[in-house]
Amino acid sequence: MKKQITWLDDILKKCKFFFILFIFFNLPNITYASERWVLDKELSTIEFELPVLFAKNVKGSFNTMEGFIEIDVSQKENNKAIFYVEVKDLDMNYSRYKDLLLSNIFFDSKQFPKAVVDTKKFSYENETELKLQVELTIKGKSAMVPLIINIKRLAEELLQIQSELTFSRTDFKIGIGKWKNTSILKDKVILKTNLFLFRES
Repeated sequence: MKKQITWLDDILKKCKFFFILFIFFNLPNITYASERWVLDKELSTIEFELPVLFAKNVKGSFNTMEGFIEIDVSQKENNKAIFYVEVKDLDMNYSRYKDLLLSNIFFDSKQFPKAVVDTKKFSYENETELKLQVELTIKGKSAMVPLIINIKRLAEELLQIQSELTFSRTDFKIGIGKWKNTSILKDKVILKTNLFLFRES
């Protein structure tokens, strides 16, 4: 009986040893099955443009932003990305109207300080151009909008992502009261991004 117990212990020890070896040699594959790319806030830009009738378009850029992308390298199915901007931290060409733009009439930055783009989970085949439906959240309201993303791999650890997104400001109640009228201040807002992301080690 003791010999049988000793024999079983030896087998279990050997199995444990081979299991540890298996995990050790396959850990790199498990680790690199998913990649996380983080926004370089110094290089990246997020800009918006709102057409105005008989005047210069309202143009601006956001200074404070955060974001990341998680890539499913092996299956290419469970990818996701989230980016947001701090609405109040912006520069614009009509600087005298900045307070109005940040008020509850437009962005209401005190109550809703962030605007967010969330891709949810997505899959891809082409690694240079993606066509997605993303969730845009502004002023606490969310809607799905189309987005085309162009991707350039600048280096092993650096990506450049350029995109252009168009949405309806009235859908998000950006401009209420007399500013809801679209005869002068147009309805479509254009959001352009030029993002640089580095891979986390």
